[in-house]
Amino acid sequence: QVQLVESGGGLVQLGGSLRLSCAASGLIFSNYAVTWYRQAPGKQREFVADITGVGSPNYADSVKGRFTISRDNAKNTVYLEMNSLKSEDTAVYYCRIRSIGLWGQGTQVTVSS
Repeated sequence: QVQLVESGGGLVQLGGSLRLSCAASGLIFSNYAVTWYRQAPGKQREFVADITGVGSPNYADSVKGRFTISRDNAKNTVYLEMNSLKSEDTAVYYCRIRSIGLWGQGTQVTVSS
């Protein structure tokens, strides 16, 4: 079964850090770029970061310098390291393999002040 499963979300204080994981199964993971999106309450889903199969990253301006995307193809996993978290980072975070239209179920990140 081809699927993506996110984990690592939770409640964190302002300025804190979290690391999200996106684990893939049922496919040759290294063949695919993976994208992180997020959706805050009442807002549209937005791009956060992506990474190619060989590890080239790209970031939204809103997270550049604070978030780091990486991947471990041996573990079929993409990570999103989030530092200096702000209240506006509160959202459900999703990973996606856009080329095959595959989404994960999402993981909630809540930044409290």
